[in-house]
Amino acid sequence: MADPRTTAVQVKAPIGQFGGGFMISREAKAVCAEYGLGAREFYFRGRCGVLGECDADVVTSVAVFFPAQHVEESWNGGRKLPAERAVELYAEVCQAWGRRKLGGYDGCARLAELLQPVVEQASPVGAPLFAGWRAVPLAGDPPARAAQLLHVVRELRGGLHANAVIAAGLHPLEATLATSHDATPFGTADGEMIAKFFTWPEPYTQPEPGVVARRAAVEEATDDLMTPAFSVLNEHESDELIELLRFGHAL
Repeated sequence: MADPRTTAVQVKAPIGQFGGGFMISREAKAVCAEYGLGAREFYFRGRCGVLGECDADVVTSVAVFFPAQHVEESWNGGRKLPAERAVELYAEVCQAWGRRKLGGYDGCARLAELLQPVVEQASPVGAPLFAGWRAVPLAGDPPARAAQLLHVVRELRGGLHANAVIAAGLHPLEATLATSHDATPFGTADGEMIAKFFTWPEPYTQPEPGVVARRAAVEEATDDLMTPAFSVLNEHESDELIELLRFGHAL
């Protein structure tokens, strides 16, 4: 029977992958084409638009793992799409992706039912994008609702992970390069692949053993920080959530 910390560890990979799958989806690309936006312009305006129509520095403060210049260019470059509308569209993309990917999965209603109290009762401290996305109305149908809740839980872990990286004294690029394998929306990737995706300039320096050890400690710390969020589930519910998230075959 899984305790809250075991649950946090067991679900982080599928939530990392499936909670962000819509971000690189055909639905997202269609919105970019319709509104004349670059992929990253829609990504930052949509994902971070819950912060409101703010200065690019505010977005940089939460988009910890991207270079500041890239954040500024993308956020400001997409200003033709107002932040509030960008969030609406991003939520619609997430929901549409969920209907397409999870519509044939019988467990999506129960998955949403288990994730909802996790989202509703988790502390928003240190996770502003989580707080913002938690306030976005949920879809009514199970596939879209499940996809949206997966996204919101992913934002919770992302915010807490960024805090752990900063507390460990690691530069975001160091932490990224010291990642051995991580679950991303496009599958499992190593540090260099993720650094390229985040647009950090090459060449990259091989992480020293001390940095690798600190990065491993950050992962443990993030698991610790996520543990309270799953304490709202009992052991049976935790086991059920873990099992339901083993739905890679359904995607």
